[in-house]
Amino acid sequence: QVQLVESGGGSVQAGGSLRLSCEASGSLYNANVIYWFRQAPGKSRGLVASIIGEDGAGYIEAVSGRFTISRGHAKNSVYLQMNSLKPEDTAIYYCKLPLGGRDYWGQGIRVTVSS
Repeated sequence: QVQLVESGGGSVQAGGSLRLSCEASGSLYNANVIYWFRQAPGKSRGLVASIIGEDGAGYIEAVSGRFTISRGHAKNSVYLQMNSLKPEDTAIYYCKLPLGGRDYWGQGIRVTVSS
């Protein structure tokens, strides 16, 4: 059974930083691309960042220059460093890994940014 474990969320004031972690276990496959999504209250889930291979990072405009996605040393692990956080970054964040022909989602981790 493949399981994704997320950590690093919490509450922070505007301008602060958080580092989200996601690690998948239980699969013999290696995800070539990993994604971070988020869902704000009353809004649909949307893409935040992705990484292809070891360094092919991409971001949406809203987080460009503030967030950094990177691979972890562990197999199928990924981080999201979030700096200069804004209240509009408040959301539940999810990692997604394609493994063995299907998508696996993290449980979701809450990020709250207060003004």
